[in-house]
Amino acid sequence: MNLGIKLLVAEDDPNLGNILKVFLTQKGYTVFLAIDGQMALDYYHQTEVDACILDVMMPIKDGFTVAKEIRRLDKRIPILFLTAKNLEADKLKGFSIGADDYITKPFSMDELLARINATIRRSFDENKPENNIFTIGKFTFDYNHQTLSLGDAVRNLTTKESELLRLFAINYNQVVDRSSTLQRIWKDDSYFAARSMDVYITKLRKYLKDDPSVNIVNIHGVGFKLTQNEN
Repeated sequence: MNLGIKLLVAEDDPNLGNILKVFLTQKGYTVFLAIDGQMALDYYHQTEVDACILDVMMPIKDGFTVAKEIRRLDKRIPILFLTAKNLEADKLKGFSIGADDYITKPFSMDELLARINATIRRSFDENKPENNIFTIGKFTFDYNHQTLSLGDAVRNLTTKESELLRLFAINYNQVVDRSSTLQRIWKDDSYFAARSMDVYITKLRKYLKDDPSVNIVNIHGVGFKLTQNEN
């Protein structure tokens, strides 16, 4: 049932982590298991995952920090927190960061599976964008076919142009972090990768110039934001 769905599971307890990986794999998920927060972010940047299950208390970077960094890049990916804490303040903090659900240890595997399935189902229903077709001002962007259309004019995009524009489109009117974008699409945040990204953004701005209301705005020192002026 869950074939093709990839989960990032971050849990620093090796016993519980392995149990989760085996159980979820048996249920048809592909599981990437991280034992600390930095490893979780590395997996997130290096692979295309569909949902994140994050332990709150982890070494190097805790689950809240990891979730914040993921949310800077992707506002829609489902995030579920695992925690031994049952404090209302922690739950509120998790939801304020953008958690979709929160489960307190100890929990049953069946409960966890039900919550994961429900969270992913909601996310897929909400984001179906026919799932990868976006309206950007007067343009229609078809990510699957890598085309940007305006009326009868159709422009074919490269893979990186499509990846970058999709990232901006799914985070419409939200700041997309520069460093995270480099890690996500270029798998590298070096100076040369940054210069390459700037070239691609210049190209996208050129493609979008036929609708003056659409713009990719530089947010100095932070990243970029796809916006549309409402005139």
